[in-house]
Parts: sequence; structure tokens; C-alpha cells
Amino acid sequence: MAGVSLSLQGRVALITGGSRGIGAATVKMFVSAGAKVAFNYQKAKAEAEDLVRQCGAENCLAQPCDLNGVQPAAELVAATVGRFGRLDILVANHGIWVADSVPVERMSDQQWRRTLAIDLDSVFGLIKHAVAQMKAQEKRHPAAGSVVLVSSTAGQRGEAFHCDYAAAKGALISMVKGLSTELAPSGIYVNCVAPGWVETDMSGPALRDPATREAIFSVIPLRRVARPEEVAAPILFLCTEHAGFITGEIFNVNGGAVLVG
Repeated sequence: MAGVSLSLQGRVALITGGSRGIGAATVKMFVSAGAKVAFNYQKAKAEAEDLVRQCGAENCLAQPCDLNGVQPAAELVAATVGRFGRLDILVANHGIWVADSVPVERMSDQQWRRTLAIDLDSVFGLIKHAVAQMKAQEKRHPAAGSVVLVSSTAGQRGEAFHCDYAAAKGALISMVKGLSTELAPSGIYVNCVAPGWVETDMSGPALRDPATREAIFSVIPLRRVARPEEVAAPILFLCTEHAGFITGEIFNVNGGAVLVG
């Protein structure tokens, strides 16, 4: 009896925010599964170059790109296709979260616009150009393409003092629901992974504060936060043939936290 394999052999993936955290774990896992992977970075050049060395330059492209708004997405998709000739998978993982708690009446217009430009507008641009490429190219697999958006528990239950982040992540979930039905006839799957707290650079300041850390753990039934690999694995699964009857879904990866929020 043949073993079960989560293979992406012969596929090309674009993973945003791939130099660190969840993104880097996903890049490594996808390359291990046989995919060619392009990823972007903004400031973490050294980390990006090290990741390419680990994965092999023949398998991986690190592309500098500041995904702040719609337009940069077109350049990133074009760079991926220019290097690997096609695009089969888009994982929109990048995003920002302002660590300081800000009441809505004191939130600046600049913070609101910047969060939505990065966390939402750029994702629209990525999907727009990635889907156009998926529809235009030769179909090599049962699925013409897979799109996985990384949202958050904040997109489902909100997050006090972070209404900008919650609004953007909630919009991603709505995009998944609408796009999954729109793109199903084209053979393009659209799903979402919604992590809770994860050990990343973005969450580091909060997790290093003992009082904040205890408050975070108190609402997670598993009493810990996730490792990046524990989010990367569900993303990988959703892009394989084993998820061939799954589209429009929100895959919660939060230790049960969304159940008690």
C-alpha cells in the first residue's frame, strides 16, 4: 500500500512575507514538498538570502517588494512568472499589526490607511494578477490554481483597540467566501488559514511581557501559542490534491482560542 504524500511536485508558488515567521516556515515546507517558490521581503534581506541558501537557489527566488497598496503586487507576480515560467499557488501571508493598543477615537487616519493598504489592498492586487496568470496558463494539475489567504482570529471575533487589523483580516475572510464561488468554475481553489497567536517577530514584544503573555495563554485552551510550522502545515495541505473538495473554508489554527473568545 502506497504511503500518503503531501506533494507539490511540479508546481510554482508565490508566498508573501516569506523571509521570516510563518512565511519562512511555509517556504521551507513547500520546497520540501517539491514546489518552486518565490517569496518577497521588505527589510529582512539577510534572512531572505539565508533562506534561499537553505532551500537552494534553483528552487527559490527572494524578491524585494514592499506590498503597500495594489500596484507592487503586479510586479511581484511578474517576477515569479519570469523566473519559474508559471504560477500555480498564491499564499498571501504578509501583513502588519501595530502592537500598541489604540482606542478608535485616537487611531490616526495614517495608521488606518497604512494597515489596510498592506493587509488588504495589496492582497487584492496579488489575487487579481495571480488569478489572471492561473487562468491564462496551461493546466498541468487537476486544480488550475490554489489561493490561500492568511487571516486571523481577529478577523472573526474582532480585536479591541486594533480595529484596523481586525477590519482588514475580516475582509480577507469575506473575500475567500466570495472568490471561492466565483473561481470554482475555473478550477481555482480559494481558502483561508486563520491563526491565533504565533511565535513570530510581530508577536514577540507582547509574548515577552510576562503579564501580557499570561493573559494571552489564559484564553487559549492548549495554553500555548503556535509554532510557525504549525500554521505552515495546514497551508500546505490546502494546496495539495488531498484538499481537492475544499474551497471557501476558514481553517482555524489557534489552539481552540476562537471557541472561547
